[in-house]
Amino acid sequence: MKKPGEEPGGDQGKGSSQPSASKTGNGAKNERDHWRCTKTLKEPQPPTGSPEWEGHEPGDGAVYSQECEWVDEKEAGYFVVTTVWAASPDEVAVDPAVLAQQAVDSMLLTGPKIASPRAEGTYTVGVPMWLWVIPSPTTWGPNQASASAGGITVTATARVASVSWRMGDGSSLTCSGPGTVYTAARGLSASPDCGHRYRSTSAGQPGGKYQGTATTTWTVNWAVTGGGQSGQLTEVRESDFSVSVGELQVVGQ
Repeated sequence: MKKPGEEPGGDQGKGSSQPSASKTGNGAKNERDHWRCTKTLKEPQPPTGSPEWEGHEPGDGAVYSQECEWVDEKEAGYFVVTTVWAASPDEVAVDPAVLAQQAVDSMLLTGPKIASPRAEGTYTVGVPMWLWVIPSPTTWGPNQASASAGGITVTATARVASVSWRMGDGSSLTCSGPGTVYTAARGLSASPDCGHRYRSTSAGQPGGKYQGTATTTWTVNWAVTGGGQSGQLTEVRESDFSVSVGELQVVGQ
């Protein structure tokens, strides 16, 4: 009895993923990168007690509609419209959530680096396949970055919360961790935390392989340095993979 040559969990080797980040950014800043803001007095002004006064009283400064654009010499930046209180029209208030997103983009997060399944491997119908990725700051976290503007600094910390696998055969699964590395000593056992069994060969698929996707969901916690506002963002990144699945072959005598 022989089968297409591959260990049940796939061998250990370099990842075969081709990460495709849904967002990119550049953490380097220079004198041409800045916020450009304009204010327009809001008319009529909000009534006394309105949250738009941010605890101030009418006559103590004013409430403005503020339009801010982040000017980046390499690409168009963020454009944010907010309602703000300011002591004078020249005072700029920057939304901390915008700075948090700017910090995340500077992290250059990518899709997961897939170690198994391997594109060059051949797997077997019905035999457990072990799924795992190789963690790094940009593919799994933790990853931390800061961004500053308008006199405030926001620090964001990103970590992968889960990885979802679409296997190309119509099935999918979600794993909370990067998966367990397969070793020959594991034999035909199933992965303890992240695995799959193909029920049919990939012979009829385009190129003779199943086309799958591994998608990481990142949780990003951010906070203004020195206290004050904080919040949470969610980011998603994905990597594609392909896998060849064959059948056991019985050799006649």
